[in-house]
Amino acid sequence: MRWDGGRRGGNVEDRRGLGPVAGGVGIGGLLLAAVGYFVFGIDPSTTLSVVNGAGGGAEQQEGVRGTPADRDAQFVDVIETSTSDVWTQIFKASNRSYDPPAGIVIYDRATGTGCGMGQSAMGPFYCPPDRKVYLDLSFWQELSGRFGAQGDAARAYVIAHEVAHHVQNITGQMDKAKQFGAKGVDSGSVRLELQADCYAGVWAARASEASGGQVALDPKDIEDGLNAAAAVGDDTLQKQSQGRVMPDAFTHGTSEQRMRWFRAGVQNGDPANCDTFGASRL
Repeated sequence: MRWDGGRRGGNVEDRRGLGPVAGGVGIGGLLLAAVGYFVFGIDPSTTLSVVNGAGGGAEQQEGVRGTPADRDAQFVDVIETSTSDVWTQIFKASNRSYDPPAGIVIYDRATGTGCGMGQSAMGPFYCPPDRKVYLDLSFWQELSGRFGAQGDAARAYVIAHEVAHHVQNITGQMDKAKQFGAKGVDSGSVRLELQADCYAGVWAARASEASGGQVALDPKDIEDGLNAAAAVGDDTLQKQSQGRVMPDAFTHGTSEQRMRWFRAGVQNGDPANCDTFGASRL
């Protein structure tokens, strides 16, 4: 994947080395547990127990904003900037202005968020109340080791998926999820996550054009993105952790669904292909 020459917008907040500041019970923690915005299928009861175990909430602290000096964090900056460039073009075509996330926060172990206490065990996530993406960079090792998703394109897929949740938030797509159940094969959560996969595919299709070729994915990179999507399907994760598949507990969709919707976004880079809320087949 080509990214070294990509533009760095500096919309990164580096909180690494800062411990969380304990605070009162955060209602945002309940939001995270109930709706499940995470990309990697953490069961809501698990999320809630983590939040409660950490004291229920946390005050947010300010990290260093800008472009980090280390390569791993610079990658995050370039990809987040690339997603903003792509979505700015898409919104402009509809005579709208794109408002990027309030930041992408990189941290280690735990940090305060507008949704309560964020911890590494949760995986990368987007918090709607504060409009920020949260990422512990140690997750890259888990992505390649536990999930077998190798390469920069797999990492970029994760970031693009979380930014897609921001797009859903500012366009009202998250409100549509409330019309469906919280869990299950036809739930609002599954529809929301599959749409985010599709939006990530839209970014992958349009990244080169939006960046003047400085950020680009070749066919092999697209396969790496598909492999990442497949690795985090509900059925695959349930088989790994429990030895059986429980469709009634789905929150993100099967591996096949996640790959198919990612591919739908890649095919022509059109977010109109991503209407999972109106689709007769997920």
